[in-house]
Amino acid sequence: MVKPPANAKLRYGRVLVKLSGEALAGDKGYGIDLDVIEPIAKDIAAAADMGVEICLVVGGGNIYRGLMAAEGGMDRARADYMGMLATVMNALALQTAIERAGPTARVLSAIPMPTVCEPYIRDKALDHLAKGRVAIFAGGTGNPFFTTDTAAALRAAEMECQALYKATQVDGVYSADPKKVPDAKRYVRLSYADVLKQDLKIMDGAAIALARDNRIPIIVFSIKNQGSLALELQGQGASTTIDGG
Repeated sequence: MVKPPANAKLRYGRVLVKLSGEALAGDKGYGIDLDVIEPIAKDIAAAADMGVEICLVVGGGNIYRGLMAAEGGMDRARADYMGMLATVMNALALQTAIERAGPTARVLSAIPMPTVCEPYIRDKALDHLAKGRVAIFAGGTGNPFFTTDTAAALRAAEMECQALYKATQVDGVYSADPKKVPDAKRYVRLSYADVLKQDLKIMDGAAIALARDNRIPIIVFSIKNQGSLALELQGQGASTTIDGG
């Protein structure tokens, strides 16, 4: 397991950040908003500059949602594959923005498409991280019926990450929707069991169970304010930690 650099007060030395596709769309609600993706890329670059080995999993909901298409009558497996292709588009956009901000980044897809990006090979991904590159995992798990949340937990385990950061639009998990209930309580810590028992819609059950079985804490934080990831990596931000309790 990777240890935090001795010269930095970091919580973890290797982490995975899960970004939703919707986070890249901004107020447009669809597609990729370059004005939104730029500050996110700068946050990732700042984390890399701090000495953190960082990898990403990005969703594709800003372009195509397989589950919604399946509910509309499309074959579920085929719809999910289409959603996986959307994650590759987002990953390539992130790669471009991150490299403009400084660090070298590599996209590795669970669905082989060598003309566009590298195929996901665990040893190759680990080598990229060891060389200080940002590894962006696309294509979900490569299988239908699994969400990108599950892909994030799976890749975090495979990469021996010390934590999984779930980037959202709010600074943690609340007792109610803080946009609708002003006095909603933000939880500082929850157990995996709490999340599963209460059916809290943070990540799907398979992702929570996978993180629990591999003892990977999940930190839910807001990606809206630039610099929030760096603060979280130093243990200074507002967030909710989900772990063994």
